[in-house]
Amino acid sequence: MLGNMVSRRALVLVLVLVSSAVHAQVDLTGFWSRSGQTDNVDALNPVDLLGMPLNEDGRAKALSYNIAALSVTERQCQMYTPFYLLVGPFALDISRVQDPVTQKLIAWKIAGWIDKDETIIWMDGRPHPSEHAPHTHGGFTTGAWDGGALTAVTTHFKLGDIKRHRGFSSDRAKITYRFTRHGDLLTVTGILEDPVYLAEPYVLTDVFTFSTAPNTLPSTACEPIEELAYLHENPAIVPHYLPGRNPFVNEVTERFNIPIEAVLGGPQTMYPEYRKTLENRYVLPPPCTLDCGGPPASQAR
Repeated sequence: MLGNMVSRRALVLVLVLVSSAVHAQVDLTGFWSRSGQTDNVDALNPVDLLGMPLNEDGRAKALSYNIAALSVTERQCQMYTPFYLLVGPFALDISRVQDPVTQKLIAWKIAGWIDKDETIIWMDGRPHPSEHAPHTHGGFTTGAWDGGALTAVTTHFKLGDIKRHRGFSSDRAKITYRFTRHGDLLTVTGILEDPVYLAEPYVLTDVFTFSTAPNTLPSTACEPIEELAYLHENPAIVPHYLPGRNPFVNEVTERFNIPIEAVLGGPQTMYPEYRKTLENRYVLPPPCTLDCGGPPASQAR
């Protein structure tokens, strides 16, 4: 009798644990639209590193960047890093990858769009490759459920933009994601760690809304073409700016009166209390009259 009771209790415990594990796996499939983004606007200022925890090497890398580098033949098909999922303008297209025989979930796929590679989040327990394994634009990602949230870790992705044309992560960087669904809302938090270019982890969170009319655009084939003739006439040219020679370094300061040390970023600029250091130095710029993002003043109502 005692043996039967123990067996029944053990069976109940197993069923509870299995039920809890299944319950924790939330369905993430579908199209998830962004409520808004500032990437296209911010990219108008080539040197705007405010809020990015760059170290000295990361700042030097950012200030040496010349956007003409994208016209070099071998870089014209370069894609954004996986972290661009949090700063780019497009929605998420998430689907399941299942074993064709057992139908067991193998991975989640976040489809690529325009110039970002797709992200495959492997859920079958496979290990990350050796640190010497080849790196790709999409990197290598594994995931596991933590309660009702999916935690994913991405490694092995190439050097690339943190934000569009502003700040870079190295090929030694790592991203930890957390996907949490609340009904029709999907919260995605990303933690970017980079021992080469960042002094501290860079943390961003965005909220996506389930949509039946998404604004996703699929990845397109890339064909290198001659964009800047002088680069093809002299292949030895490597577009860059020497130290202290970036012509845009004072642009944000001149347009918005933001002190240059804030524009150049650093871990201290990530935190709200940093504003207190600028209180007695910041002067509101005059009203914008040209290229302000809205209709001409003569047409405004």
